[in-house]
Amino acid sequence: MEIHFTARRFKPHAAIRKHAVAAIRKLDKFYDGIVRSDVILSFERTLKSVKSAEINLHVDGTVLTAKDKSEDFYKSIDLAVDKLERRLAKYKMKLRMKNKKALRRVKEDSTRPANGEEE
Repeated sequence: MEIHFTARRFKPHAAIRKHAVAAIRKLDKFYDGIVRSDVILSFERTLKSVKSAEINLHVDGTVLTAKDKSEDFYKSIDLAVDKLERRLAKYKMKLRMKNKKALRRVKEDSTRPANGEEE
């Protein structure tokens, strides 16, 4: 899996980068079809200094996105990864249900008699 890391309006510490990469690598155990991930960190200079993390996962033709804000980059990354874990589970469930429906149709078609034939 490719991991692209972007920091907007600041230069991140190496520890933040390592934490983000490690958190993204953990998502492989939920779904192995992840092709690429983009981690975008931004820093908003306000009174409370809001730090946001956006993670985009490119999964078999679909893009799953999670964005979260907090007062700390580590917390923002962890919250976004938690959202993506739930979205990956939901995406995987949809794929399984889709495959089961297709398999049922194939089984039903194979058990039906051909046109003009009777059992």
